[in-house]
Amino acid sequence: MSKQTVALFFGGKSVEHIISIISARAVASHIDHSRYDISPLYIDRDGHWHGGACAKRILALDVAVLLRNGGQAEVFGRLDEIISLDEGKRFDLTAFFDSIDVAFLTLHGSFGEDGKIQGCLDTFDIPYAGCGLTASALSMDKALTKLCATDAGVDVAGFLAITSADYAADPQAFCNAVTKRFDWPVFVKPANLGSSVGISKVHNASELRPALDKACALDAKVLVEETITGHEVEIAVLGNDQPIASVPGEIIAGSDFYDFEDKYVKSDAKLVIPANLPDEVSASVRNAALTVFKALGCSGMARVDFFVEHGTNRIILNEINTIPGFTDISMYPMLMAASGVEFDELVEKLLQLALEKRSINPKI
Repeated sequence: MSKQTVALFFGGKSVEHIISIISARAVASHIDHSRYDISPLYIDRDGHWHGGACAKRILALDVAVLLRNGGQAEVFGRLDEIISLDEGKRFDLTAFFDSIDVAFLTLHGSFGEDGKIQGCLDTFDIPYAGCGLTASALSMDKALTKLCATDAGVDVAGFLAITSADYAADPQAFCNAVTKRFDWPVFVKPANLGSSVGISKVHNASELRPALDKACALDAKVLVEETITGHEVEIAVLGNDQPIASVPGEIIAGSDFYDFEDKYVKSDAKLVIPANLPDEVSASVRNAALTVFKALGCSGMARVDFFVEHGTNRIILNEINTIPGFTDISMYPMLMAASGVEFDELVEKLLQLALEKRSINPKI
């Protein structure tokens, strides 16, 4: 049987650029090279596409070590050095798409997880692992996700959605609205970013405006959410029409909350798999994850995050990630491994699910 060529997309214009590269390296190391050839495609921070030797050099770069030892500045410096070697070379998009059979995206956040690349692949009739355009776009917007989940009967935390433009026009009015509506503390977060980028835990009125300023600088829409005290539980979902839900995993943050530093730099958070929950609560969380997955029209994969409220065991949706992290410390592959699907098999299943969607609907 001849090999198929997998286009591995990574990098991207989002603030999760570095994490995308780390995820891509992990996926590349777990693809069955006896069945697939990898054709890496790196998208730089300006949105330019690079294939060939440039993409391969960046994929070979151990950015996780650079991040821990030298910070983001060190990583970006090395990336710029490699990109400079590719200057003046024209990327032939049509030729690239003509040479591949299926795509695997590790593009986290905006311009990758939000449906933009998915729509491009649909236009070129390239099957890809993960959710389609509509589900990706809906799931990327935390406010729209909450509305869909509520309609499907899943509880969400109380929230207020604010556009950055409206906030800029009258910051004090929104600060007053938040102070009137919520008890402290609250969370302020960009509506369309992941990896906890731009999120602040606000303990009092004096901290609110700086948090809103930071979030609004990163996104056109921002959420203010009530704080839920409970277990932070995550579920990995895998499949198309008949998805399966993993065992729950619990995150115990090493800082005030599970932020970017806690996830990728300090690594102080504790991951408990399976989560320490009563059997009936565990089953209910898994069912809730499948409900949200289906309500948003997801396919392939997603990680669905919940709170299990202390005292009541009420299950409350936090968010959904349609391109979850694939790093060595990422919950999605760890949850699937704990459920009997090891990393190599997981990558293979995702590629087969992508091709399955093509066979069911040849126009996808």
